[in-house]
Amino acid sequence: MGPQHPSTHGVLRLKLRLDGEVVKKCTPCIGYLHRGVEKICENKSFFQGQVWTDRMDYTSAIANNLGWAESIEKLFGITVPRRAVYIRTMLNEFNRLASHLIWLATHGLDIGAMTVFIYTFREREAILDIFDAFCGSRLTTTAFRIGGLREDLPPGFEKKVRDFLAKFPDCINEYETLLTENRIWKKRTIGVGILKAEDAIAMGVTGPVLRAAGVAYDIRKAFPYAAYAEMDFEVPTRTEADTYARYLVRLEEMRQSARIIQQCIDGLPEGPVMAKLPKVLRSEVNEVYHATEAPKGELGYYLVGEKGSLNPYRFHVRAPGFINLQALPMMIEGGLVADVIATIGTLDVVLGEIDR
Repeated sequence: MGPQHPSTHGVLRLKLRLDGEVVKKCTPCIGYLHRGVEKICENKSFFQGQVWTDRMDYTSAIANNLGWAESIEKLFGITVPRRAVYIRTMLNEFNRLASHLIWLATHGLDIGAMTVFIYTFREREAILDIFDAFCGSRLTTTAFRIGGLREDLPPGFEKKVRDFLAKFPDCINEYETLLTENRIWKKRTIGVGILKAEDAIAMGVTGPVLRAAGVAYDIRKAFPYAAYAEMDFEVPTRTEADTYARYLVRLEEMRQSARIIQQCIDGLPEGPVMAKLPKVLRSEVNEVYHATEAPKGELGYYLVGEKGSLNPYRFHVRAPGFINLQALPMMIEGGLVADVIATIGTLDVVLGEIDR
């Protein structure tokens, strides 16, 4: 199955052994999109590496930007102004919304529900307009800078955010009206692609897939970064560990993201948005691992510095989609071919991140 098949989300190939319509064995095959981002970043300066993180999970560019910036800041001991930290947190949650919206749109299409695609892209366009107003880009944003932000919020930005927040809760209710009690949706998702908590933990699975199995692990709570220690929000969980539970978890995560954005805009501090930095960052011999809660799970950046160097000696990404994908055979073996599509969708894989 694949890699050209649209329901396999890009260039993922699955080798399936079938008995009729029952999947007996599944082997995911990746590598069709490999671009060598990690090696490229090892040959770019710490400032230049930021732009390459956009191109990994291109539906979560801001989350990738935040992980890179905070990793470099941890490596060099840079303190970011509070206003910049709040703005970063707000934009990161907008990115979580945008990522979950495109997941819901494509997941619905995979299973045959086209209307939800039109609904979710309506709100996603509004979020991309907010990104555009902030940094002049909609998809590959390069939104942040090491030490803070390139510029402060533009005029009218707060109104855009508040207008969106005023409408968005009703939009989530619309998605639920379309799907949550829809008997076709429930038949295609309940009991499908089960991944129990012990198996998810054993395979290193994180994000909504883990939380839908009952494990309330969220790096924003466990190891707070940015301004999350100051935010009041819940970590949604379910216990059913199936495709339907992962759908419900992501819906509730969107509500919690809107709650965090509201707190950020209401409590936005005054002050500068950029730390004072030298024009050139020269590394010491040091290493750092920094993890953030990206929309798909734990996004970890491992950086090694070399004394006097302008670029990382080593750079490696713990991509959540890559780790989560290895659980796919366990989730679909013994199920039907039609359930393969629903299960791939529930993992929310983006091959740009997996192949890097």
